[in-house]
Amino acid sequence: MPHRTSTPGRPARRTTLGALSLAAVCSLLVTPATAAPVGPGTADAHCAGLARLHVPGAAHQRADCLDELTTAGTVASGHTDPADYAGLTPKDLSTPGGVPGIQIDGYFPDTSTTNTNHGWQHDSQFVIRLPDHWNGGLVVAGTPGNREQYANDRAIADWVLARGYAYAATDKGNTGTAFFRDGRRPADAIAEWNTRLTQLTRAARTVVAQRYHRTPSRTLATGMSNGGYLVRWQLENHPELYDGGVDWEGTLWRSDGPNLFTFLPAALRHYPAYAAGGPAAGEAAAALHRAGFPAGSEFLWPYHHQVYWDLTQRIYREEIDPGYDGDTEAGTPYCASGTPACDADYAYPARPAAVHRAVGRIALTGRIGKPLITLQGTLDVLLPISEDSDVYARMVHRAGRGSLLRYYRIEDGTHTDSLADVFPGRLRPMVPCHRSAFAALERWTAGAGRPPADHTVARPAGADPATLLTSCPLR
Repeated sequence: MPHRTSTPGRPARRTTLGALSLAAVCSLLVTPATAAPVGPGTADAHCAGLARLHVPGAAHQRADCLDELTTAGTVASGHTDPADYAGLTPKDLSTPGGVPGIQIDGYFPDTSTTNTNHGWQHDSQFVIRLPDHWNGGLVVAGTPGNREQYANDRAIADWVLARGYAYAATDKGNTGTAFFRDGRRPADAIAEWNTRLTQLTRAARTVVAQRYHRTPSRTLATGMSNGGYLVRWQLENHPELYDGGVDWEGTLWRSDGPNLFTFLPAALRHYPAYAAGGPAAGEAAAALHRAGFPAGSEFLWPYHHQVYWDLTQRIYREEIDPGYDGDTEAGTPYCASGTPACDADYAYPARPAAVHRAVGRIALTGRIGKPLITLQGTLDVLLPISEDSDVYARMVHRAGRGSLLRYYRIEDGTHTDSLADVFPGRLRPMVPCHRSAFAALERWTAGAGRPPADHTVARPAGADPATLLTSCPLR
């Protein structure tokens, strides 16, 4: 995806930041939930009450009455940005329509200016969508990677809006591949992500009450990748705001590991020898497997080496441990192992205690306070499943919260759903599995049935691409 240029928050430093952008990061077509009338005397009024809507704490907002809140209409009307969600979904994913209502765009007070949507040059942008025909619920989401507030529009927002939910999303307070410039100390930028989703959830609940004359009967959090991390963090730290959440391959942060810095350097260090072939290739592949990259995922390694591994390691390491490379900002792209301050040789366990404390500021504990469904693909090679969701599930159980968790390992799923188009027959898209998980969470939180026990969801033998794009039963 295209990235936006950041404005420094930390002191300006010499930069060698590469030009690659971070494209961060499964559908059961169930019948939409029954929508409720908007409010007394206004059951069928299109965009009723628009003038009275005010987002608490917003520095700026703009409310528009739209005939269509999904991307079936917002692309043409300019109420979304396709660049925000480019590459996140399969090309043939259907687009629902028939959802009129109100969209509010705006931003909360902030000092950083990485998000250029609407020409605002202002971070902490949000979008809130209020369908005319409401089912009583609210879905809130943070974005994957370092994307902006419309990043979930195709994968999540379209579908939940068609089910009658109000929807709210945030850009997390900083965007782009230089997001690490935001804040004064290590981990400030990521810590802000959590604060901004909490802020938006509280504000959106109030706006829902303004629009429909009652608060949401259920508030559900969901998101993929970094957005999945936010779901985990919110249910651990602010369970009072939510009825439950769906975590789609969330990023795991632990001060003692595993985390990004315990497996990505191994990928950078060993992949060149693997790609070169020859006598050293076998041992290099074994080293990648030991680092967590699953056997059978080798066909995905070239793409991830080119697009994800190097950039992700450098920019997140700069956020947490900027002193590793001295005055260089975000390291040297694709440096060879043995080069001074090369991220391929980064050794997180040996880094100073201050680095581990920085990770501790954003770390997860597993102490969730509301129902959570986690799903991750077995062929995820940006966040290998054995180093991420497998570990988080154990954390939840060790914390004594296992009754609140359901964990589904999706066979042949990977981190970025568009790769299912690139490798047909070898990958299954995750988006229908997310939708199945969301529907299961609805039933769970409504007391209508508990989801099936944790297990690996097998890819159906012989299923064609159309079936895999529209079906992912969790049983």
